[in-house]
Formats: sequence, structure tokens, C-alpha cells
Amino acid sequence: MQELKFEKNEFIVSKTDTKGKITYGNELFLKMSGYSENELIGAAHNIIRHPDMPQIVFKLLWDEIQLGKEVNAYVINRTKNGDFYWVFANVTPSYDANGNIIGYHSVRRKPSLKAIKTVIPLYKELLNAQHNGGIKASEEILNEVLAKNGGRYDAFVLSL
Repeated sequence: MQELKFEKNEFIVSKTDTKGKITYGNELFLKMSGYSENELIGAAHNIIRHPDMPQIVFKLLWDEIQLGKEVNAYVINRTKNGDFYWVFANVTPSYDANGNIIGYHSVRRKPSLKAIKTVIPLYKELLNAQHNGGIKASEEILNEVLAKNGGRYDAFVLSL
């Protein structure tokens, strides 16, 4: 497996419906993921989920965006052929004219090397806890880390 990289001035963009099914992906999203537009549109966004991503991070992300909050997260994605790439994701809800959430919009940019070096051991620890004690065990470890770093995941992520 090989790590793919993209440029600092490039942005990966995708949109989903409220269930996480992809409704749009820009050219860079298609290129990085290795999937065609036909393969991605209508597919669950977790089609690019890397097995090294702890479930607790996605639980936290979904909990926040469903409440209408913006979320930032470091994410490792898997390509169609098994390669991987890291992103710093910003996910926001999309609204209709009546203020109802109708989907989600994600813009991902190149993460800093310093941040990834901090996140990798944390994600390994969270994943190990998840494998041994479920998502609840992973959540307990994450909450301990966050308590030492301001108490909120977003604040922690933005501090890296």
C-alpha cells in the first residue's frame, strides 16, 4: 500500500445526503479515491473508509453534524486499490430554504505532517481499544485525551 498525496492548494470536495450517500465529488475526489463518478454517486461515503480509522471519530463527527454543527477531523481514507491518503476534513451541514438539514458538504485539505504525527499514535490507541472493548472503550480513551487538551475534539484538532 502506498500513501497518496495532493498539493496544499488543492481541495477534495464531496457532498452527501443525510444518510451519507454521495451526491457529488469533485475531480480531485475522484482522482484520489480511484473510483469513477458512476461508482461514487449514490454509494455510501464510507466506501473510502480506511480500516485504521477509529469508529469513535466518525461517531463524534456524525453526532455533531446531525445537530447542525461544523466539524473538523483528521481522516485517513482508502482508495479503490487499497492505497491511502490523509486529509484534514471540514464537514458542514447543508440546509434547504426552511432551515432543514438536507445533506452534508465536506472540504478536505492537505494536513500538516506535525498533525498527522500526533494523530497516528492516538488513532492506533483508539483502534486497539475499539478492537478489545468496543467503541465505548475507544470513547473513554478519547475523552481522557480531550480532557487534557481543552475538552472538545474540535479544539484539540485545531490545535495540532
